Amino acid sequence: MIEFLIIVPVLFTFPTVFLWAQFEKAGRKGWETLVPFYNLYIFLKIIKKPLWWYLFLLFPFINVFMYMLMLVEMAKCFGKFGLGQQFLAVVFPVFYFPYLAVRKKEEPFLDPATRKEPKKSTAREWTDAIIFAVVAAVIIRTFLVEAYTIPTSSMEKSLLVGDYLFVSKIAYGPKVPNTLLSLPFIHNTIPLTHMNSYLPWIEFPYWRLPGLEKVHRNDAVVFNYPLGDTVSTRFQSNISYYTLVKEYGRKRVWTDKKDFGDIVYRPVDKEENFIKRCIGLPGDTLQIINRKVYIDGKENHDPGKVEFEYKVITDGHSINPMILDRLNITEGWRTDVPGEFIYMLTAQARDALKKLPIVKSIQISNIPKGVRDPQIFPYSANFKWNRDNYGPIYIPAKGATVALNMKDLPLYRRIIRVYEKNKLQVKNGKIYINGKVANHYTFKKNYYWMMGDNRDNSADSRYWGFVPENHIEGKAVFIWMSLDPRKSWLDGKIRWNRIFTFVH
Repeated sequence: MIEFLIIVPVLFTFPTVFLWAQFEKAGRKGWETLVPFYNLYIFLKIIKKPLWWYLFLLFPFINVFMYMLMLVEMAKCFGKFGLGQQFLAVVFPVFYFPYLAVRKKEEPFLDPATRKEPKKSTAREWTDAIIFAVVAAVIIRTFLVEAYTIPTSSMEKSLLVGDYLFVSKIAYGPKVPNTLLSLPFIHNTIPLTHMNSYLPWIEFPYWRLPGLEKVHRNDAVVFNYPLGDTVSTRFQSNISYYTLVKEYGRKRVWTDKKDFGDIVYRPVDKEENFIKRCIGLPGDTLQIINRKVYIDGKENHDPGKVEFEYKVITDGHSINPMILDRLNITEGWRTDVPGEFIYMLTAQARDALKKLPIVKSIQISNIPKGVRDPQIFPYSANFKWNRDNYGPIYIPAKGATVALNMKDLPLYRRIIRVYEKNKLQVKNGKIYINGKVANHYTFKKNYYWMMGDNRDNSADSRYWGFVPENHIEGKAVFIWMSLDPRKSWLDGKIRWNRIFTFVH
């Protein structure tokens, strides 16, 4: 609460403090720029805009757009009608307006009620309209809602490949972008190139505006891929940089550009977007026993249609594709053994296949407890975990403290070093954090545990660990279009039953 009482007045002071000279030339007092809330009221009076504009200045996100319009109007009050001049006024106001004040050439104040504005050409009118639309769209997708596409099957059958979603940024509170200098509507790489769509010259720290709700268990959440801070331009997030280093060695990954491309760093907001279901919340203890998820000892019941990998044995015949389509079975393949197939099945699809006369048996593909998968987080021989039998593992909460020892350090190493920016060293069997011996650690952020509904075909927290709170982007809420990539337009490509439905 104290931080809120400090930050809000500062936010309402900064937008006018650099207009001191312009306020004085307009016949006002320079100190009026320093008074929170009152300063914007005077700003509106100077540019002679209706006071109902002030109401929009109080609404998050909309106020950014209104403020840009006010800066343009202030620039016009000093004869700046050119597109380039107004661009500088909006993008670099903190430098541009003081520059106008110290120039040798006097900039007279032009009263908005009497000044004559130059007639705009058709080209300029179109340019202004396009800029207005782009700015409005950028503000909407940054702070309110953004459209996403489901590219993989990791969330089947809840979310299908080809689903087009609206993701609410305001649900959990929109993040202020880390990278200011970025091309609009392009996430991190310019299409058909390996060039970044942003410049890392200005990088803001993490800050999130208030949201409508907190992240709840079993929400379908969009977030930035936690291992996406460093990537190979050839593999992108398909194979993480850290996996490549473990497999091929750091020297080769950094020097063999033919096989790995360039190795690039990405700010948090430019890491790849993933969508999974939030299974574990900060402070939870999670365990997976024979594919069932337990939170603090109680079984978690997912709202989605979870599916697993099954081995289906038939009398040698293949299952009719029409039956597979009717049961919405989209992933499967034949093995080298005659009559043996692997399918990803929901419980309902499994039970339906059992009734087919050609099906002899259906077996779950379960990895027994104690069999270690080296690709499973935290990649340590001390933890004999796999996708089907995992944990228990504690999901860190902000302010919580855990004991640190050499056995458990792999669980929290990345949190301490990367996510929370500490210097971590191990010397002579002792753990040092920021140069001091540490036998415990207190977390600075909240963390989450994400898993796909397609449990045996999902790269999720079991493979790369915790998701920090500053990686959370938004909540998937609405499917506005769904196209089946396996079908043609004449063969039912549009999934009509999924259009205009809510995500569960």
